Amino acid sequence: MDYRNTLNLPDTPFPMRGNLAKREPAWIAGWEEKKVYAAIREASRGRPKFVLHDGPPYANGDIHIGHAVNKILKDIIVKSRAMAGYDAQYVPGWDCHGMPIEIQIEKKYGKNLPVAEVQAKARAYALEQIDRQRKDFKRLGVLADWDHPYLTMNFGNEANELRVLARIMDKGYVYRGLKPVNWCFDCGSALAEAEVEYADRTDPAVYVALRFGNRDKLAHAFGLAAVEDGAIVIWTTTPWTLPANQALNVHPDIDYALVLLDEARATGRCLLLAKDLVQPCLEKWGLSGSILAVAKGSALANLEFKHPLYDVDPGYRRMSPVYLGDYVTLEAGTGVVHSSPAYGVEDFVSCKAHGLADEQIINPVMGDGHYVPSLPLFGGMMIWKANPKIVETLQEAGNLLEVEQHRHSYMHCWRHKTPIIYRATSQWFAGMDRLPRSGKSLRETALEGVEQTAFYPAWGRARLHAMIANRPDWTLSRQRQWGVPMAFFVHKETGELHPRTVELLEQVAQRVEQHGIEAWQSLDPRELLGDEADQYVKNPDTLDVWFDSGSTHATVLGGRDHDLQGSHADALQWPADLYLEGSDQHRGWFHSSLLTSCMLYGRPPYKALLTHGFVVDGQGRKMSKSVGNVVAPQKVSDSLGAEILRLWTAATDYSGELSISDEILKRVVEGYRRIRNTLKFLLGNLGDFDPAADALPLEHMFEIDRYALAMTARMQSEVLANYERYEFHPAVARLQVFCSEDLGAFYLDVLKDRLYTTGRNSIARRSAQTALHHVTHALLKLLAPILSFTAEEAWADLHGGESTASIFTELFHALPAQVDAQVLLDKWGRLREIRADALRKIEEVRSAGLIGSSLDAELDVYAAGDDHRLLASLDDDLRFVLIVSRATVHESAQDLRIEVSPTEHKKCERCWHHRADVGRDPEHPEICGRCVDNLFGHGEVRHHA
Repeated sequence: MDYRNTLNLPDTPFPMRGNLAKREPAWIAGWEEKKVYAAIREASRGRPKFVLHDGPPYANGDIHIGHAVNKILKDIIVKSRAMAGYDAQYVPGWDCHGMPIEIQIEKKYGKNLPVAEVQAKARAYALEQIDRQRKDFKRLGVLADWDHPYLTMNFGNEANELRVLARIMDKGYVYRGLKPVNWCFDCGSALAEAEVEYADRTDPAVYVALRFGNRDKLAHAFGLAAVEDGAIVIWTTTPWTLPANQALNVHPDIDYALVLLDEARATGRCLLLAKDLVQPCLEKWGLSGSILAVAKGSALANLEFKHPLYDVDPGYRRMSPVYLGDYVTLEAGTGVVHSSPAYGVEDFVSCKAHGLADEQIINPVMGDGHYVPSLPLFGGMMIWKANPKIVETLQEAGNLLEVEQHRHSYMHCWRHKTPIIYRATSQWFAGMDRLPRSGKSLRETALEGVEQTAFYPAWGRARLHAMIANRPDWTLSRQRQWGVPMAFFVHKETGELHPRTVELLEQVAQRVEQHGIEAWQSLDPRELLGDEADQYVKNPDTLDVWFDSGSTHATVLGGRDHDLQGSHADALQWPADLYLEGSDQHRGWFHSSLLTSCMLYGRPPYKALLTHGFVVDGQGRKMSKSVGNVVAPQKVSDSLGAEILRLWTAATDYSGELSISDEILKRVVEGYRRIRNTLKFLLGNLGDFDPAADALPLEHMFEIDRYALAMTARMQSEVLANYERYEFHPAVARLQVFCSEDLGAFYLDVLKDRLYTTGRNSIARRSAQTALHHVTHALLKLLAPILSFTAEEAWADLHGGESTASIFTELFHALPAQVDAQVLLDKWGRLREIRADALRKIEEVRSAGLIGSSLDAELDVYAAGDDHRLLASLDDDLRFVLIVSRATVHESAQDLRIEVSPTEHKKCERCWHHRADVGRDPEHPEICGRCVDNLFGHGEVRHHA
């Protein structure tokens, strides 16, 4: 007789190999065909809402690994919240306006196109890019309302953005003024703080002399009767700013020294600089001298010195007064800072505070980086090329003490990777410290908002707080074509806004709602202003794209009380429960969203912020095409499967950098296979189980099966707590341990004999299957947010193949409650410890060559007290727990001791146990008594395992 055919062996179509790369697209197509996202929405109807508001990726270029991490994390959260009992809708979005798309249009069609043509081509280009990115996001297994995303270029969103602008203007936050802003020559526009990055750059650092003006006043400041001719010395790494020098800054509390040189130089016998820097500077310049007198910086206030090019050209024949500034330090240079208010924020603030009017600020650098043609000596030159010419001119004038090449961290445009400058331009700003009608400044309100917000990880709070506390006013305006217009009418003579600006913005918004931002370009002012139209011009500026995305909480979610009727207000709610983006968004989207919301509503638009790090290679290096270490998510999906990317993302601690490489992905694949193997075993042993007919009540189940339920409940509780805290890598670790150790190495290992050898419909087998039914449902649902394809595949198999239902319409599994769960956990926890000792002893005997499998062994276990009572309580079932052919418990006064001996009995050809009763039934001479009973009798008797 072939006894293999009498065993209840696992049977499932669920394959061992996932073949993910080839099979995943079919699951995605199935989700779309069955309208799974809509089914989730229907199943979630009436539940409390959970809103993760999507930070819009920019609609330009294919997605990269950072996009994949971001979207997968969001998907895990949305799915886990939905399965936890929330109506967790996910509306994806795209940022569509702005410079990068405009640049693409210029590259493809040339510059100087009519504005209407640029806008039409930009819209079409953005839609193409959205389609490409959407396809790749879907490929990652992300379930979302892909057919109805929000786009910042949707007419309704553009119109609502104008309404947001109108409201914050009405509240008094917006003003126009001349200020130094981050300026990119390549962009030809002001940049937001988030669009600035830093890179090393080498520039000429110069020590420059400005000759004494009124020597009598200088002598008085130092308490001297007279002072010889000389100069004050400044140090700068931006020689190109010197033609615009208008002042000097010293620290009021620093000691400054008047130095008498041993030998006169072109600037005279005296030099003025910070006392602590005299010696190192003289050595650097190859000079010698002694200190004549010392004075505090405060004594130098308002003294005047000649511009360093004073004697070179009449255009520079002006004096530079000394102003006091707390920002001056002794870290480098001379302790004296030259001030060009057009090209430095602190310089600007200092000069304005000392009475300099906007029209008096010298600003010779044009938007393309060239000096105005009228600038003496350097007119028409690009500022970077002018640096050496300026140095040469200073040398010839005798006002250059030293020049050296200085490598330093310098501001660059994040798009063009080219150096940028501060440049004073007339722009529209949101004032951080202006007092609006509410009485609190935007900075105060925003800082309070930071304290109201939960942060994941916690260090994000201090980061965002510091950025808000130290940021300048927000430059709202941009000099672009593809963007939401700052639809103002400005008086031609006075420069003032029309007194009905807020009302007019609403009228423009109504037109934009019908025809898009193009309506502003085609608008004849007479339509709104009538006879006044001749006195006004249309403002040409567009809004900063960070205002676009930063106001989506209002334009998409609808704002507080849905006061703006956002494009998805019915589906979503304000404020959002969570914003989730990369850690750079503390200075980007998190930041701009906070500011717009605080201006509109006095609080943040989110309850919590979650940030993830950047992806680096296995050696910790940034992804770079030139280095050749870029990992494309499309390539991983097409080779290993998107499921592996999902598991890697979840298993990695996103609070820091996320490392990825082929070697790392190989390890992830191995972890995935272990989980899949566990699922295959579970499904294979439930193939003939009908829970409605076959499930047993708790009181009829074996104790080890009830322990499995308690163990699963404990694991589920821990994983759900991880999901609640958005901590996915410990959740993955716990699930993997559960599969490999709790199930694979223990429960399922013990269970195989009972599943395979007892009667198909016996209580022993149905008890095990009842437990497996609950374990499988719980495990699949916990895995589903992360391993979405695999969980959906296994769920279909569990329900008889192609199921119309999706696992994502389910809630997390409700396991049967057990009043003695902790007792079971404690009892079987100790049994597993003893079992581990026994397995080590068995392995020693196997290594000595005395046995093959553990069923070739017999055990004698000597134990005292609680351990003896524990082991004895299992009676003959102990051998099944230890997977040996005999296990005898002996009471002992000593600690636990285990003796292993090879069995002398014959092996049962059916269950492989070695038993004395093998062959006692003459009709079945190859099998043991219990197998005979299981096959032809009433079945063996078991109680515990």
